[in-house]
Amino acid sequence: MARNAPVSARRSRRDPDRPSRLRLWVKRRRGLMRPAALGLMATALVLGVGYAVYASDPAGRMRAIVENVGEIGLSAGLEVAEVVVQGRRNTPQDLISAAIGAQRGDPMLAFSPEEAKARLETIAWVEAAHVERRLPGTILVRLTERTPFAIWQHNSRFAVIDREGRVVATETLDAFGPLPLVVGAGADKHAAALYDLLLAHRNILERTQALVRVGERRWNLRLHNGTDVLLPEGQEAPALNRLSELQTRNALLDRPLAAVDMRLPDRLVLRQQPAPEQPAQPQRRNTASTRG
Repeated sequence: MARNAPVSARRSRRDPDRPSRLRLWVKRRRGLMRPAALGLMATALVLGVGYAVYASDPAGRMRAIVENVGEIGLSAGLEVAEVVVQGRRNTPQDLISAAIGAQRGDPMLAFSPEEAKARLETIAWVEAAHVERRLPGTILVRLTERTPFAIWQHNSRFAVIDREGRVVATETLDAFGPLPLVVGAGADKHAAALYDLLLAHRNILERTQALVRVGERRWNLRLHNGTDVLLPEGQEAPALNRLSELQTRNALLDRPLAAVDMRLPDRLVLRQQPAPEQPAQPQRRNTASTRG
């Protein structure tokens, strides 16, 4: 009975020109590994230079690292190839570009995502920004914009504000669609709460032209027909409930009234619009005719 060939003999018969499995695996993934390898090489270079400068010149170590990091990245092929911005709707593009502060061909390692984020969040439209650097050459920016809520009129000026009262635009106000009009000092900060109450009373909201802040403490509703509804301070919710019932039963807000005063808890005061003045009638002159 023949013996099995020794293991060493079987191994010796393997084709010496055939690449090993490890080499085949590396070859197939070389294209995927190249960007990561470049990033690791650049990082290693930065750390090496940083350590050398730190050891030789402690006083100027960080300044030298910052000045040379961009050149190190460029030498490794790490430069800005594209800037991707997501979530932009109303923010002007030129403000975004200036805040990012990077363009194609700039060194990737000299770009600071943290500084770009801080600059972006100073733009009125931007509520939050996320900035990341994706090697070898992509800068990704995700914006969360503020939502336009109302047009605020104050001191004869108009501005678009969000629900918290932040001014987000002062030009082309009609570009944001129909928005509620809020008027007066303090209206910008407090209008959202009143508007949310009005959403539950469509028979009032659809007749309302403006929410007017009075003395920075209470509200008037200016209706489309010119009537002013004077709401009590701090009691807007029960007053609107009562007003909605009166409108449903008696069509109160459709009457030609100058004001509906609801400031007193136990009574409702209605002020009639003044009667229109009648045009003056021309006086007739008596003329006497004489016959000669």
